[in-house]
Parts: sequence; C-alpha cells; structure tokens
Amino acid sequence: MERIPICKPAMDEEMIAAASDALRNEALVNGESVFKFEEEFAQFIGTKYAVSVSSGTDALILSLIAAGVKGSEVVTTPFTFIASANAVLHAGGRPVLADIWEDCNLSPFETRRAITESTKALLPVHIFGRPCEMDDFKDIAEENNLIIVEDACQAHGASYGGKKVGAIGEIGCFSFYPTKNMTVGGDGGMVTTDNEDIAMTVRKLRDCGRRERYLHDAHGFTSRLNTVNAAIGRVQLKRLDAWNASRIRNAQLYARLLKDMGDIVLPPMNDDKVKGVFHLFAVRTSYRNDLQTYLNEKGIATAIHYPLPVHKQPAFDGYFEGVYPVSERVSQQTISLPMFPSLSEEEVRTVCESIGDFFRKTT
Repeated sequence: MERIPICKPAMDEEMIAAASDALRNEALVNGESVFKFEEEFAQFIGTKYAVSVSSGTDALILSLIAAGVKGSEVVTTPFTFIASANAVLHAGGRPVLADIWEDCNLSPFETRRAITESTKALLPVHIFGRPCEMDDFKDIAEENNLIIVEDACQAHGASYGGKKVGAIGEIGCFSFYPTKNMTVGGDGGMVTTDNEDIAMTVRKLRDCGRRERYLHDAHGFTSRLNTVNAAIGRVQLKRLDAWNASRIRNAQLYARLLKDMGDIVLPPMNDDKVKGVFHLFAVRTSYRNDLQTYLNEKGIATAIHYPLPVHKQPAFDGYFEGVYPVSERVSQQTISLPMFPSLSEEEVRTVCESIGDFFRKTT
C-alpha cells in the first residue's frame, strides 16, 4: 500500500550541487558557506548575530552556558522533547517545570508560580511551531530580572507580534534536524541574538573554547556545523517562506475538514498576532491509540508527540516534585498527522476521510 508519510525531508539537485561545490572548493570545517549561512540566517530572523552549531541541543546548551545559568534554576515545560530539560543540566543549571496551557505551550501563569530566588532564565518552547505568549514572558522576565532563551527548534519563521521567534528573547535556539521545517542534510543548529558578548561566547564554546589556534580560555566543546551542511542550509533557507506557506495552507485545510469530527480537538490556528508555521499538525482525541492503528492500516503514517512528558522520563525519575496534569493529559491524547510542504490537497483529504471513517465505525 502506498503510504502518506508523516514528513518528507527535501533534498533536490540544487542542494546536492551546493553540497558538492562546498566539498570540492571549501574547507570542510569553517568554510565560507558556514559564515554566509550565519549572516543570512541572522538577517532572516532579524537579529544582529547568528552562530551555527552542530545540533539544536548544542544550541540550547551553549546558549544557556552563555546566559550564565550554572548553579541556577531555569523554568521550562514538561511537554517538549527531552533535549530542552537535558540542556539545562548540561549547562550546569537545574530545570524547573511549569505546566502548559491547552495550546500545548508553556503557561505564563504556571511559570510565575515556579519562579524562586534561584531562577536565572526562562526557556519557553514554541511547540509544534506555534509561538508562546511572549508578551507575558517578557513581562515576567522584566519583573524578575530573568533572561529569556527561546527554544525555537520547531518554529523556523514563526512570528509573534510581527517579530520572528528567536529575536524576541535575549537568545533564540534552532534545530536543523531532518524533520524540521528546514534542515541542513543532517544534524545542525543555530543560536540567534543581538548580544555581541553572548554571540562571541557561543562562537568560542562551539570551537573548543578557542581564543587562538592553540590558546583556549574556556572549557569548550567540538560543536561546529560542517561546511557541507551549511551549504545545504543556505539553499533551504531560501525556500523556507514558501515551504511554511504550504504548511499553513495544509493546516487550514485540515482544520476545515476535521472541524466537529468525532472528539477531535484541533490545534490553535493563526491570528493577527500569533503566526505559527505548523512544524506538526497535532490534534487530540481520547481514541488516539486506536486511531493511530487504524490510520497505519490505511497506509497513513502518524506520530505521537510526546508519549511521555519530561517529568515521566526514566532519565528524570525522582527528579521533579511537581504535578503537571495538563501535560500528562495532553500526552495521552495527541497524535501528529502528516505535515510537510509537498503534502498535496488530495493527501490531506485522504487523511481526513480516513479519520472520518474511523469515527463513524467507532462512535
């Protein structure tokens, strides 16, 4: 049976040619494409600086180190990929969780309750490509003298109040993992900021703490982005706006076709202030597991984001003491439907018709 995949990473002849040219004509590490990619990405996001790194996780770790969270608390969400909380630990901080709103993003109300005298930073995650309520987080940060590090790893090109995510807090972090809205032909990440000191610190940390060739004044990492990956990223960045527009059109079609179907709860759609880019189209239903099995039998791939919230992960067993009921409930109901730029209208209709068939047979 021909399948409709959950995602379909793009890799065409222009990207392959760019990669080949970089391999033939540039240094494999710290080649010209790396620095051009950084300049172009900073311009796209709207920040003074962008520093490429080897993954979204490294973007978070190095940003949090540069933000000085060592020995302090960082408030973030339980409903995210584990890298968000892991990064805080790797940076020497302590992750503190606050529950989410019904839109699956970190709740400003719960964030306020989680802040203590030891809190240094906020780490809101723009989950599924939908921006958090950043006005609220900026108010909270200003009132408590906190740094905002945006986890924008799923939100390339999303905007809030006319400003792109990654340019709203002090620091923005992006991932170019192959499932993201844009990729680099493998792992990769980017840190964005207007703060020159933070940019210089991240640049140093990604390169073994190097001040000169064999002079190191920081305990750094080997976290550089390879030249060939940057070359691919430059091509993908040119396509990102058009790709995001396709995702938004597909999301609107999904929302129209799935409205009032079964017990489906749709994700929030865009408005004048919040413009998401639908990295995922994640719906909720109490029949989640049975629906996933049914769609798989019909040749339609789905995914669960996320079956275990962070505080339920074995790696954090006994670490968190709080209770996060919304995150736990949502993690049991959420199912991600196929979403990628080349997803056709016919395929979206096929998915929705199959979901309709499921509910007619089930309810």
